[in-house]
Amino acid sequence: MRVLSGIQPSGQLHLGNYFGSIVPNLALVGQAEQNFFFIADLHALTSMQEPAVLKQAREDIVLDYLACGFDPTKAIIFEQSQVPEHTQLLWILSCIAPMGLLERAVSYKDKVQQGIRASVGLFTYPVLMAADILLYRATHVPVGRDQKQHVEIARDLAGKFNAAFGEVFVIPEPVIQKDTAVVPGTDGRKMSKSYGNVIPLFGNENTLKKAIMGIVTDSKDAHAPKDPDTCVVYQIHKLFLSGAEAKALAQEYRSGLAYGEAKKRLLATVLEHLAPLRERRLGLKSSVAKEVLEAGRKKAQEVAHTTMAHVRESTGLS
Repeated sequence: MRVLSGIQPSGQLHLGNYFGSIVPNLALVGQAEQNFFFIADLHALTSMQEPAVLKQAREDIVLDYLACGFDPTKAIIFEQSQVPEHTQLLWILSCIAPMGLLERAVSYKDKVQQGIRASVGLFTYPVLMAADILLYRATHVPVGRDQKQHVEIARDLAGKFNAAFGEVFVIPEPVIQKDTAVVPGTDGRKMSKSYGNVIPLFGNENTLKKAIMGIVTDSKDAHAPKDPDTCVVYQIHKLFLSGAEAKALAQEYRSGLAYGEAKKRLLATVLEHLAPLRERRLGLKSSVAKEVLEAGRKKAQEVAHTTMAHVRESTGLS
């Protein structure tokens, strides 16, 4: 089993990134033959054209991962843009990708509706993601439910390539964590920087308090029974709890726990859980990020180079 996952360096990490991607992905380290984590800086260009901001975000995300427990001796982390085979394979897959397949991609329409410029890069985003996955012969790709379609597109393109040129690519499987596939934001929608509804992972106490106390709730009386299944405060809080703790808290909601008190408890839980992560993060220097990324680039490029050699041979480009 080979596992691959990526994350865009598009700003501060938040609880959606942490529970929806980082925690389940790090849990897979050691269970697979190889684990690849890539910083999707090429993907980030579809929505970010500020060089200084992107450069800083690329460094920050490595340090954030290290603070969250990433061990570079057990898995590979690297920057997508530093392995040129990603864009080489992008072009080859683009030549076999049906327009209709990409036109059906829901994420493109969603992002345009959010105000992101409708560019060719945004439209072909799924093809680059397919290249990211297929280049490392990943068998399993942990993604949120909203990204499942992109893995399905990668499967389609791998199948079309194999049918046309021979069995080169592994057909990947999406891995979706049932309970944390979509982490709700403070407004009830998926937690996303583009929605402005995030709870930052490494925010200070005042920032976290402002975000949590601003979580949208219904207009029920303070001590009226609440439905934990539809309450955003509870849905976020339970991510930090064991099954028994979550069940007990849910009963308190049904018994009339006030939203104000519920938010205070959530804040206390978040501060306690994230304190050791913030402490580790403060102790990391930028030089560590550079060393880890360079070591990861070399290992990733070995695999990418081998795959592209097969692709060139099979397509007559060798």
